[in-house]
Amino acid sequence: MAAANTAKKFQDEVTCPICLEYFNDPVSLDCDHSFCRTCITQCWGGVTADVSCPQCRRTFAQGNLRPDRKLRSFVDMARELQLQAGKEPAPERLCEKHQEPLKLFSREDEIPICVVYDRSKGSQGHNLIPAEEAAEEFQERLQAQLKTLRAEREKLLGLKVSREKTSQKYLKQTQVERQKIVAEFQQLRQFLEEQERLLLAQLKKLDKELVRLQIDTVTKLSEQISRLSERIRELEGKCQKPASEFLQDVRSTLSSCEKVRAQQPEEMAPELEERVRGFSQKVTALSESLREFKDTLPAALEKALTAHRPANVTLDPDTAHPQLILSEDGKRVRQVRTRQPPPDIPERFDYWCCVLGLEGFTSGRHYWEVEVGGGLWAVGVARESVSRKGEISLSPKGGIWAVGQWGDEFEALTDPHTALLLSPPSRIRVCLDCDRGQVTFIDAGTEASIFTFPPGSLPGERIRPWVWVWGTKTLQLFP
Repeated sequence: MAAANTAKKFQDEVTCPICLEYFNDPVSLDCDHSFCRTCITQCWGGVTADVSCPQCRRTFAQGNLRPDRKLRSFVDMARELQLQAGKEPAPERLCEKHQEPLKLFSREDEIPICVVYDRSKGSQGHNLIPAEEAAEEFQERLQAQLKTLRAEREKLLGLKVSREKTSQKYLKQTQVERQKIVAEFQQLRQFLEEQERLLLAQLKKLDKELVRLQIDTVTKLSEQISRLSERIRELEGKCQKPASEFLQDVRSTLSSCEKVRAQQPEEMAPELEERVRGFSQKVTALSESLREFKDTLPAALEKALTAHRPANVTLDPDTAHPQLILSEDGKRVRQVRTRQPPPDIPERFDYWCCVLGLEGFTSGRHYWEVEVGGGLWAVGVARESVSRKGEISLSPKGGIWAVGQWGDEFEALTDPHTALLLSPPSRIRVCLDCDRGQVTFIDAGTEASIFTFPPGSLPGERIRPWVWVWGTKTLQLFP
């Protein structure tokens, strides 16, 4: 048992985790995980930016591929051991009960048996064939299964590469959007700072002029107060003199008193007053603009953040009804009269000519468009667990939310169907809001709303695009 475990560990060490075969031209990444050079190159799909390890997801530059010569020598050893094992005849298995070679195979029990067991009563009436013939038959069946599994593996590898490309695409898109946000807010900050500096400079200049006017006014008033105070002291002194002296020149004294009047200081210059008033109005207008900006910005941001994002939807061939033909890129579908011979698997629809999208959504807001044209068709979404076998209800009751050309009517597939008053458009936009459990259909040409299944209509499970088509008309998905 220990030897078997050691051999299994050695086998794992010389097997590529991507193709599950012996390493071919093995290379190591900076994280010390190893792959076939061809496998890791195909997995990255020609990405020129930073890439990630398929096992640990660590990111690094794509050029860091180191040939692993020691691992290559281990692979050569494993191949040599495998060849030697193939040359040595395997020990013939014996029947545990009779200790005879297992030369026959029982179809009923599906086990190999010996000749002694064949002659016993227990095997009478059994359909027995030579063990070598049975081995050839099962080898053919297993080879067919291996072919299917290898094709499925290739399909998954291609899907993995496609998803990696899509992830890299969206990561680049988010990086661009991040840079846009930083640039826009930087420009906004610079604009506000410039306006602040300009207004403060104007205010500082106005302050200087107001201070100068204030100093001039105070100086002039102080001089007039000083002259009046001196005159008052002179008159008070004259009033204290004897009558004979006081009455001398009294008339001229009174006349001089009447001539002395305090001069009013100059008023603020009209242009300066106008500048103060204009500056105050400018500040008030700026305050109102900033207040309005603060009030509208959250709504604008909310609208931008809640907008639906385009989803790259492709159709899943494993779910397509046998009468549906899909294009190689999974973007087009049409119905034919003759049923195709794909394997009848649990995922495939077998009654309605339906097909699901390969992608599924559990959160966020997404949209895609379908060019429908004439004919009979329906487009929308379906829950992941929608029944694929037999006649199902094409309505929310059956796990489907859609609109379509149904008979002579353009309808929403509610339960019962709801007739739509407008004419069917040539291109429909499907808007899915997973967070609110809502799906909306829009005329992609006019942006007019067609029908909305209200919030909470969709279940809290994975939702996939859904298409039904009847006739030779081809439906095409965008983007």
